[in-house]
Amino acid sequence: MDVRALVFDVFGTVVDWRGGVAREVRRLLGPAVDAEALADDWRGRYVPSMQRVRSGDLPWTPLDALHRASLDDVLADAGRADVGPDVREELVLAWHRLDAWPDVLPGLTRLRRSFVLAPLSNGNVALQVDLARRSGLPWDCVLGAEVVRHYKPDPEVYDSAAQLLAVPPSSVVMVAAHVDDLAAARARGLRTAYVHRPAEFGGRVVPPSADPDADWSVDSVEELADRLGA
Repeated sequence: MDVRALVFDVFGTVVDWRGGVAREVRRLLGPAVDAEALADDWRGRYVPSMQRVRSGDLPWTPLDALHRASLDDVLADAGRADVGPDVREELVLAWHRLDAWPDVLPGLTRLRRSFVLAPLSNGNVALQVDLARRSGLPWDCVLGAEVVRHYKPDPEVYDSAAQLLAVPPSSVVMVAAHVDDLAAARARGLRTAYVHRPAEFGGRVVPPSADPDADWSVDSVEELADRLGA
């Protein structure tokens, strides 16, 4: 295969969203709040909020603003409607302070020797830059939803990776821990690599151990580097 670039889903694939959000919830709201449950509830509103943009119910709205809008209901349902606006804004920044899974940085470092690397995430550009700086993620550029003002799985997001990198779609590998993301990428002609992340939801919801339709199914980014000869 003529693989030239790898583009990555970020939340859950590259970074531990649940652990990072729960950590910041505990820091900002204290031990009386079930931090993991709040993180799960907030994440549960992620897809419905983006669907409002995809359907045209909302104009283009960056993910930070969607997170901020859904946070009001999250806090109300957690019995913390008393939380002030400054703390609410700080909670939104929890999504900027997520840590990469342990295998990610060594795996990306190896892959970058041979391939162009970029996030292809629903996260806005500022969020992606903050995550990259926090963990030292060696991206060559930032791609994704805000660049084309569409949220995955809109085809424009996947098409933009090949278009902006000036390579055929078949030379781009979409790397994700989510089968639906990979299926949408394959429909646009991208190669796909599935990374098994059983800890994404704290072990409560275990994703499939492999994607039978993916070109590669691996347990880590380091294993993907092995498989690609990096």
